[in-house]
Amino acid sequence: MSGLAESVGRAAPGPAGPGDAVPGGPDTGWRRLDRRSLLITVQMTGGVVTAVGLPVTLSFQGWVPMGPVIAWAVGLSLLLIAGGVGLDALRLRHSRYRIGPDRAELRSGILFAKHRSLSRERIRSVDLVAHPLLRLLGLVEVRIGTGEQSSAQEATLELRPVRRAEGERLRRELLSRAAPGTAPDAEGTLASLDVRWIRYAPLSFVTSALAAAVGGAVMQVSEWFGVQEEVIERVGDAFRGMSVAGMVLALVAGALAAGSVGALGLWVEMWWGYRLEREPGGTLRVRRGLLTTRSVSLEEARLRGVDVVEPLGLRLSGAARVDAVATGLSRRDEEDQAGPGTLLPAAPRRRADEVAARVLREPVTPTAAPLTPHPRAARTRRVRWAVSAALAPAPVLLPLGALTGVPVLAYLAAGTTAVLVPVAVALARDAYRGLGHALAGDYLVVRSGTLRRSTVALRRAGVIGWTVKQSVLQRRAGLVTLSATTAAGAQAYAAYDVAEAEGLAFAERAVPGLLGPFLERAGAPETARSAQRRSVSASSRPCARGRPGGRRWSGP
Repeated sequence: MSGLAESVGRAAPGPAGPGDAVPGGPDTGWRRLDRRSLLITVQMTGGVVTAVGLPVTLSFQGWVPMGPVIAWAVGLSLLLIAGGVGLDALRLRHSRYRIGPDRAELRSGILFAKHRSLSRERIRSVDLVAHPLLRLLGLVEVRIGTGEQSSAQEATLELRPVRRAEGERLRRELLSRAAPGTAPDAEGTLASLDVRWIRYAPLSFVTSALAAAVGGAVMQVSEWFGVQEEVIERVGDAFRGMSVAGMVLALVAGALAAGSVGALGLWVEMWWGYRLEREPGGTLRVRRGLLTTRSVSLEEARLRGVDVVEPLGLRLSGAARVDAVATGLSRRDEEDQAGPGTLLPAAPRRRADEVAARVLREPVTPTAAPLTPHPRAARTRRVRWAVSAALAPAPVLLPLGALTGVPVLAYLAAGTTAVLVPVAVALARDAYRGLGHALAGDYLVVRSGTLRRSTVALRRAGVIGWTVKQSVLQRRAGLVTLSATTAAGAQAYAAYDVAEAEGLAFAERAVPGLLGPFLERAGAPETARSAQRRSVSASSRPCARGRPGGRRWSGP
């Protein structure tokens, strides 16, 4: 079961003493979780009950006498808190963990006891997380993972909580394997926090998301307290005499200002105390967090490359962040600016390239290598799709305005077309300029995107297959989309709309012999030029089918 065994049986007996170790009997070496978790349960349950119960209680104001309502609310809150503490006490009583020479084991469960174990050879990550209440008590949560792409419960053991010193001991013990080919002289700090990087926080997409959340929160809270109409009237009075367009712009500006403040606070919470280190044995460790501290470990043996990510706002300001392309990373925070694979927050692009080079142990980062541009047909495709999307509202608004007799819809169609078409064309041309691919030493490099430009340097030895896709329109333009398949990161990294001959030759040069069996040489003895004009034939293995009228070939 990939180093993971799970069985259902009788719950483990209760602890024999106040210490962590559980002595006696044949099952020696078992330790229990820290009982101060009960204090945290009281605080957390009490906070949730208060946050939910207070608005509900206040909603009864003016309808019924508040005395009985408050008494019922307090009694129910105490009952819920007691229930939460009782469940947590049962969880602690029936939870034990043990780190043996070959396996890491966890016994847990209240009604159905579970015994799960991970082979120590397969353990690839030991992450420590501590929110403010845990930090106050000197505790941490330990997450032991195998690096497999299965569900979190199957591939991870979570110890919640243990003492901080115990968590550090477990991390050192479980990751104390020397990776082959590691250089001891390369250990130490690779990057640390520069407070000037905070200026990039408002330029992320988080700002707009928080701005929308602020407006929704104001309306929701005002509805809870029954003053929503009053809030709307006050907003209308504040903008009395202003045009509708001016009012909308003022509200958007205010929301973005609030979102920027929230983005700054979120950045400080996530990245304060940031440090990227290489530890003995070839382990990369990222430590960060102001209130909730996080320590994420990544074995270099799992590293397949890096991804230099440049969202539009950061790219316009000359900044980028660095993500790891590695096996076994959780994908739940993949789109978050502080996902589990983020090695460097938004920083100047030059600094990002330096950190990427240090992580890869290269003198110069492959992500800065000059890239081969793609054919102009790729630009034509992007401009065509962008203009089509920009013109899409007009065919809907014009007939609707004619049927309903509302002329403003026609003006709206003309306005959206006049605004969206130039923006779409500009983004399409920028997306074309961002396309590129290259070989840089042991790495293949692909770049794409405009709103989120990504430059991936993928170790050629980590490529396990190729996928070549060609739609009907791509076939007419002589283009293909070539994807390098790997077991790490997003599983596939594509060079979009590359010339067919160039793409196939690029794949063969990147990983010689991998795509060769799927290429059919046309004609007799080949010259260097005809070798690049190979056509793709069906392989003996079943291949995934592309869209109707298109073609798709998969390598091994």
